Amino acid sequence: MELITDTDALAAACARLASHPFVTVDTEFMRETTYYPKLCLVQMASPDEGVLVDPLAPGIDLSPFLSLMANERVVKVFHSARQDLEIVWILGRLIPAPLFDTQVAAMVCGYGDSVSYEQLANDLAKARIDKSSRFTDWSRRPLSDAQLAYALSDVTHLIPVYEALEAQLAETGRRAWLEEEMAVLTSPDTYASDPESAYRRLSGRVRKARELAVLIEVAAWREREAQTRDVPRQRVMKDDAVVEIAVTAPRDATAMGRLRALPNGFERSRHADGVLAAVKRGLDRDPSTIAMPERRGNRGQTGATVDLLKVLLKAVCEDEGVATKIVATVDDLEAIAESDDADVPALHGWRRSLFGERALALKQGALMLGLRDGKVIVEESRPG
Repeated sequence: MELITDTDALAAACARLASHPFVTVDTEFMRETTYYPKLCLVQMASPDEGVLVDPLAPGIDLSPFLSLMANERVVKVFHSARQDLEIVWILGRLIPAPLFDTQVAAMVCGYGDSVSYEQLANDLAKARIDKSSRFTDWSRRPLSDAQLAYALSDVTHLIPVYEALEAQLAETGRRAWLEEEMAVLTSPDTYASDPESAYRRLSGRVRKARELAVLIEVAAWREREAQTRDVPRQRVMKDDAVVEIAVTAPRDATAMGRLRALPNGFERSRHADGVLAAVKRGLDRDPSTIAMPERRGNRGQTGATVDLLKVLLKAVCEDEGVATKIVATVDDLEAIAESDDADVPALHGWRRSLFGERALALKQGALMLGLRDGKVIVEESRPG
């Protein structure tokens, strides 16, 4: 099985692929020991051929691949595209377009939440995926024929999967639903690694504006360190340590040395001064300018409503043949339970037509839920 290792061969392959209306794409990468994913293999396929590219080959230039990804005449088909798109963004600061994500399309078509590629290949391509090479170290060379065959199957079986889902979207008239979902995946903001935003994953673990201010600065320091050293952020500092520093705000090495979440001797390391400087920047911020993350109201007051909305969501999605995850999240349901005017996706666009209006009607007593032959039914309430 041929593995492309030079730029001329890659350019020729990409030219052939560009003559088709779509190309299926996948990547294999490693990131266990790095901040940025290390691209180790690129797989592409058209109805005519499958292509494997070695991005680690000495001297190879991936520009032809990036040009294909930017070619607006060719649909780029991925499954669960988020991490693959991040790699393309890092390589060329571009998002493949037009884009089709078969995992998202499958949810729109009713195949369940986060359906696996293996399941879709089995259901739609009548193919069984050999998983024996699933946990390969893709950075090691040479790659065996079995590893290459496994990698190629990720894109060759994706062709009938894509064609089947595209046909179902056309039949159900839900193509616009998928395009709305693609808007998030095709936004460069999705892949931006902004250190100043790194605190958001941890912001729910602090309670005061001063703590959040310190968290913002320490999380940003950690993110910049991870990027500069190209190591996972957890290797620079664990999440628990970032939060403990935000809450305790140590002002000197002695205070830092008392923190349980930090490894012994961290206060004497070359990183201690950077952390203390970040703490000081946080403490110097005006707390009145710090916007605390919005918190939901008392769950005890809306718990029963949320539970009913969950039942309604499941019933509607089963009837309509669409995955619940793509229609509304638990956060959406909690927000709707608290307010009819909640600014959540479930109350906008096609989701509102499908579910949101019925959710509001249920809250207002205009709909009722019942059971018939073991199936949840949704009916209009009868006056009196």
